[in-house]
Amino acid sequence: MIARDDGRIVFVSGAIPGERVRARVERTAKQLRWAATVEVLEASPDRRDVPFEPACGGSTFAHIQYDRQRELKQQIIVDAFRRIARMTIDPAPVVAASPEHAYRVRARLHAAEGRLGFFLEGTHAICDAAPTAQLLPAATDAAAAVFAALGPRAADCEAIVISENIAATERVLHLEPRDRARLDDVAAAIAGVAGQPDLGVTGVTTIVRGKLLEVIGTSTVTDISETLFGGASPVAPAASWTRRAPSFFQGNRFLVGALVRRVLDVAQGDRVVDLYAGVGLFAVALAARGAQVVAVEGDAFSADDLIANAQPWSSRLQVMRATVEDAVRRPPVPGPACVVLDPPRTGVSPEALSALASWRVPTLVYVSCDPPTLARDAANLATSGYTLASLDAFDFFPNTPHVESVAVFTRA
Repeated sequence: MIARDDGRIVFVSGAIPGERVRARVERTAKQLRWAATVEVLEASPDRRDVPFEPACGGSTFAHIQYDRQRELKQQIIVDAFRRIARMTIDPAPVVAASPEHAYRVRARLHAAEGRLGFFLEGTHAICDAAPTAQLLPAATDAAAAVFAALGPRAADCEAIVISENIAATERVLHLEPRDRARLDDVAAAIAGVAGQPDLGVTGVTTIVRGKLLEVIGTSTVTDISETLFGGASPVAPAASWTRRAPSFFQGNRFLVGALVRRVLDVAQGDRVVDLYAGVGLFAVALAARGAQVVAVEGDAFSADDLIANAQPWSSRLQVMRATVEDAVRRPPVPGPACVVLDPPRTGVSPEALSALASWRVPTLVYVSCDPPTLARDAANLATSGYTLASLDAFDFFPNTPHVESVAVFTRA
């Protein structure tokens, strides 16, 4: 939250707009200060008690009532466009709500000094992930049990990645070894623990020399269209999404279907290019609806999973294993009616955005997890003749400042 003191902007953690608090300044740089709340003098009616350390796992909005969190995220989006893109968003997008607990289907738990958990915000200190309730209790219990079962070999473990399907009927734990260490020989140590029915572990994997290996069980989890969309599917029922733990997949089990529905609603046309395609979340859905799709992915693991997921739709879903920068150098012929982009938090590189703008595609559908980089790229697209046509938001990470957006840009 923002305060001002002697002409300086002060970013205050643990506060709510409108409150009076006593805060301790922890860092200073030029005209900026960073401070932490140590005492609340006049509390907001939106303040609530937090049964865990809010800095654990980035839960820095946890002290705020949930509906107010969504209002603040709405303001974050509007403010980013006003400051960075010089655009007025009116009306502001309603942020679609998510249950606050057990929403994550994927998380990375760090290991250090014999402990496993999230990092405390801004540090490398380990905190217990279970009280934050971001994951299902069985997921954190499973990771903790496998980590404990490693015994002395836990020192070789950098992190454990939890990957589940939406229904939580499949759960893979991925062991990330430290530099020059290996964890492909721990099957005997963890088999008894990982096999406990209440933990729901369907596989344990690790990496050796860049190759993913199955330690026990299977390496993948799968969602089918009916589960993804929570009932009636807007695409062919044969659509499915299989992925391994290192591959990227949207993290909120309650909202991922709504996100894909929105992209399907706005990504119209018979020909679509999907950039930063991951394992094919949007590309498979678009192909299953009947579009001709070119999907571009540069990450090795995600690209392998994308190729496998594209197989049932091979007649209309083409996969390019390439960076987006390389893929956009030459526009496809015939040109697409729409391009879908789901870049990382850093947004689209200037090189890729400039090349993409030269395609003169009628519609761009930009899925973003970071309002400032979305606003930056929106400003650049505006100079190339694009207009922001719509903006939707989804609360993929409750109790954190993060918010997912879908922006639609059109060109006359």
